[in-house]
Amino acid sequence: MANGQSFLDKFAEVSAKVGNQVHLRSLRDGFATIMPIFILAGIAALLNNVVFTFLWSADPSNPGLFPNADVLATAQYWGNSLTQGALSISAILLCAMVGYSFANNKRFDNPVSCVVVALAVFFIMMPQTVAANLATSSPLYVAEEVTTAQVSSAFITNYTGTNGMFTAIIIGLFAPTLFIKVSGIEKLRIKMPEGVPPAVEKSFNVLIPMLLTLGAFGVLSMVLYAGFQTDVTALINTFIQTPLRSLTTNPVGLVVIYSLGVFLFTLGIHQSTINGVLVEPILTIVLVEATSVYSAGGIDAVIANPDLWLNMNVINVYALMGGSGCTLALLIATFIWGKWRPSREVAKLGILPAVFNINEPVIYGYPIVFNIPLMVPFVLNTIIGILVGYFATAVGLVNPTCIQVPWTTPIIASGVLSTGGDIRAGILQIVLLVIFTLIYLPFMKASETAQRKQFEIAQE
Repeated sequence: MANGQSFLDKFAEVSAKVGNQVHLRSLRDGFATIMPIFILAGIAALLNNVVFTFLWSADPSNPGLFPNADVLATAQYWGNSLTQGALSISAILLCAMVGYSFANNKRFDNPVSCVVVALAVFFIMMPQTVAANLATSSPLYVAEEVTTAQVSSAFITNYTGTNGMFTAIIIGLFAPTLFIKVSGIEKLRIKMPEGVPPAVEKSFNVLIPMLLTLGAFGVLSMVLYAGFQTDVTALINTFIQTPLRSLTTNPVGLVVIYSLGVFLFTLGIHQSTINGVLVEPILTIVLVEATSVYSAGGIDAVIANPDLWLNMNVINVYALMGGSGCTLALLIATFIWGKWRPSREVAKLGILPAVFNINEPVIYGYPIVFNIPLMVPFVLNTIIGILVGYFATAVGLVNPTCIQVPWTTPIIASGVLSTGGDIRAGILQIVLLVIFTLIYLPFMKASETAQRKQFEIAQE
């Protein structure tokens, strides 16, 4: 037992160090900063494809309450503006915020300059020409001719939007890393006389390091183009993003990684130390892509893209009811069958936060931490939620999740909203909650028995 405890302590220590690594922590912070933008895009897409079409659709098979194509087009223009404004520049926003978060976490005295460097490098590494399809009409043919031409001085949303988010992450982390290291060389700082405004002094202090950093990435961009006819985004997509996505968006791979993070929670280490830096960023990118597809083509377009089905909302909607470990089910089991008064008192205090998927009071107060009987259902229910949510989507029982909703959204509402208004998702959540409650029941009783014995021994 001592050896086992020692192993767990060492494992927990290593996991905590991984979660607190500055680059990974900056990635988590950057995503958290721009998350409201993704939620806004999801709400706009939901209004466009569900609410507005219900009110004003001009489709004869579904005319809506007030059939009017012009009003529908005007309303959807508003929704498309929000979606496009959020998603088409999502990589730019992410790059900036990751760079800023990294500078703050490194306690760099000029974090805004890191934003400038990250954004400048992001565009430096883009190709200087892009391929565009041009449609030209010909009097000799009824159909239009489509030709491909190279257009210079242009950017495409494949690089600035959701497809470029992984590139934004890497550049947002490593460009400021190089810049901060170079800025630490005292001889490269330009000393300004006394009386110069602080903002001017800061900008001159980083002038040479910024020039050197941007110049170095410019050389890299040139080498990739001249020597290999490629760019950094293409390389990242091929050698980094695709393998990571194939691992994380695979049900087996996701269950193994995510359940490991959830298990750490039972040791007192917040699951975000692993999942928040290894799983959630990638699955959030997939969810944002699903939102973009849904905005452009509706739920049928998302159904036609199986690669988008396993995203962050599958976890939030089906595997985190009441928070990590689906502890809302534990509280329900405690209220119905629990007899140990301390547990019932904690359940009373934790039920309201649990409705909004906040369960730290339960994790540390019930407790879940180092409670051997409750470790099993805590991890098991998470695995079941992920697998059932994914396979229910795969067989067509529910629509794919494609709308970013706040993680604090209560069950039923989160299921319906995240799937574009599919009532079946809310029903599936209720069924899962019943199953989770039944799974928790025998382990909850075992936990009460253990706590009662511990209390009796302490009294003796």
